[in-house]
Amino acid sequence: MTIDERKSINTGVIQNLILENRSKLSISGVLDVLSFDDQVVVVETELGLLTVKGDNIRINKLSIDTSEIIVEGEISYLAYSDKDVEKNKSSFMSKIFK
Repeated sequence: MTIDERKSINTGVIQNLILENRSKLSISGVLDVLSFDDQVVVVETELGLLTVKGDNIRINKLSIDTSEIIVEGEISYLAYSDKDVEKNKSSFMSKIFK
């Protein structure tokens, strides 16, 4: 898929990723946190799975009401993938509410 094809896809979903100094990442449109540790956070968003990698990664704020999350640490990698790739893993939120 070319960049022009991606731009022409109108999903009607607005999602913001705000990265400040590669150390603080604010993400809106979060549906679930699928996994996390101090090097990787995998988040299910309205636009697909978002993988955040780095060092000393931590989730500083998670708001279910506003669908926002703030990740802090030394962020070195951000990537989207299809929703079905890691969906079969049990999610962080499902573990909390069991």
